[in-house]
Amino acid sequence: MAIFLILAPYGAFSLLMLVTSAVMSVFVASAICLVTVAIDVLRGRSVKILATGSAIVFASIGLYLTLIDPQLGTLGVKLSIDIGIFVISLGSLLVRRPFTLQYALEAVPAETAAIPGFLTANYVITGAWTMAALLMAAGNLVLLYVPGLPLWSSLAVAFAARNSAIYFTKWYPEYRQIKYGTPARALPDAS
Repeated sequence: MAIFLILAPYGAFSLLMLVTSAVMSVFVASAICLVTVAIDVLRGRSVKILATGSAIVFASIGLYLTLIDPQLGTLGVKLSIDIGIFVISLGSLLVRRPFTLQYALEAVPAETAAIPGFLTANYVITGAWTMAALLMAAGNLVLLYVPGLPLWSSLAVAFAARNSAIYFTKWYPEYRQIKYGTPARALPDAS
């Protein structure tokens, strides 16, 4: 359930980009991010860096499209979002607060969170998501500057990067349990 709420704004954005304008797509995605923040607040959970940052990224791009450059193409919008998510993810690592840590702390018992490798595991998983965002941005950047490439090539890179990060998020806690003997639920369930 958690991974669904985390990825819902991005899925909605991608789907809406196929059927409506970029402005509508980013503002709806921003609204969905704000709904996920509201759900967390109503459940007594922390306000997440990723959800809040994503709401700001989507809304900023929407305002840019509305007020400054309504002609920014689809690839420019997607590239802007990928760069925004990369900055959020990398920024969370640089301020020593990996964005996955907030989700993990709410999904595991306190004794699991106290395990020495718990924080390290969250750095590693956030690093995987940071690389996925970087790869998605690179795929869109290449497509932007090499217009002869088929659109599906960028979509394939995005699909592979995102799904690899999801798989890694599920696999890594199990790997740590086998290698280090830490509890299986050292990190939140990514399903």
